[in-house]
Amino acid sequence: MTDTSPDGRRPEPRWKRIVLKLSGEALAEPSGNGLNIDVLTQLATEIVDVRQAMGVDVAVVVGGGNFWRGLSAASSSGMDRAQADYIGMIATVMNGLALQDALERAGQATRVQTAVEMPKIAEPYIRRRAIRHLEKGRVVIFAGGTGNPFFTTDTTAALRAAEIDAEAILKGTHSGVDGVYTADPKKDPTATRYDEITYIDVINRGLKVMDSTAITFCMDNGIPIVVFDVLAKGNVRSVLEGRRVGTLVG
Repeated sequence: MTDTSPDGRRPEPRWKRIVLKLSGEALAEPSGNGLNIDVLTQLATEIVDVRQAMGVDVAVVVGGGNFWRGLSAASSSGMDRAQADYIGMIATVMNGLALQDALERAGQATRVQTAVEMPKIAEPYIRRRAIRHLEKGRVVIFAGGTGNPFFTTDTTAALRAAEIDAEAILKGTHSGVDGVYTADPKKDPTATRYDEITYIDVINRGLKVMDSTAITFCMDNGIPIVVFDVLAKGNVRSVLEGRRVGTLVG
């Protein structure tokens, strides 16, 4: 795949500024826990490719489920939900720092901004500063969720996308799921994948794309979502080239 068109110019991306949403589980070892360095390296390589070869502004929102899931902890142990969510926010910072390291080893300038202030290791989230970093060609990783309990990192992705004027959210899936299906394809072999689906249909059919708050926010703000297998090599670029990859929600 060439990095330039026949006339020597960069390929024109479908969207020029995106938020890439990564779950913590996508970064995990096969056990579902910890960090898989090979996955981090692959994702960093693909992010660098679209940033440097296509000129796409890339912001990343990371989850923390490979270290901690606040809702599950609160449900199973009786832990205070807000406290459990704060622990989860710290887990997302761990993933953000790991991804930053992988990106910088690949030669890409990167900043981590966190909604839970940790001045020794990351910048506080400041909208205008984040936009300026993107304009300078840096990748910005948003960690710490929204800084508030009871909100998922899906909602963080929707909120940050609106704040930085991103044109789309790329919602990365894993474990072989490559889009939005009529049912869970792991449980129902007759399930079929949607190429495109509306926000309203996602909500009405109870499809597990993002949480309902995030979907509603994207609908209200006209932010399209592409749900795709982020661990299939080349998929990030393929989405931005406009190829039929995953499911478009809009």
